[in-house]
Amino acid sequence: MIPRTVSSPRPARPEPPVTAAWLERVALHYLDRYGASSEMLRRVLTRRVERRCRSREEDPSAHDNVIADTVARAQAAGLIDDARFAASRLRGLRRRGTSTRQAQARLAAKGIDAETIAATLAGEKEEAGGAEEGEADTEEKAARAYARRRRLGPYRRPDTREANRERDLAALARAGFSYRLAKDVIGGDAESDATSFDEE
Repeated sequence: MIPRTVSSPRPARPEPPVTAAWLERVALHYLDRYGASSEMLRRVLTRRVERRCRSREEDPSAHDNVIADTVARAQAAGLIDDARFAASRLRGLRRRGTSTRQAQARLAAKGIDAETIAATLAGEKEEAGGAEEGEADTEEKAARAYARRRRLGPYRRPDTREANRERDLAALARAGFSYRLAKDVIGGDAESDATSFDEE
């Protein structure tokens, strides 16, 4: 019997070089599937460049300018707009019952700068009527949406509501709502929630 020779594995072929055209295709593919802020797109492009550079044993920082140029072209073409993204994301967060405090933190985590976040919240306040009452109403709607989604307070079964009152208050406080508002929502009636973000 003739012994079979074992061939050594072929070395992995390095990926093609990083080019502006390739980065643009990556950006368009990503933006076609997801809404994004400028910083989110920059992070995605950076990760892709780092992966490709690892296979080529190159320094990824050499491509920082190409990444910045790609993000700038996407902005100029209107494919990304941080103000538009922040407003859309804030509406989605409010529908899910996110407090102002948590909404600020989540927008910041998406790379939205403090000035844009402040302008987005001011725009939301203006849409709600512009006064402090409008802002309070928005926060109350969010708190009720959160309580409804988590089945807290008036959204619990009546026989379990009082036993879970302190736990429900703590849940709303952890979600970023004030104690006064948490007390109003947990002590209120589900039927009083006539207007919600879902119905707007």
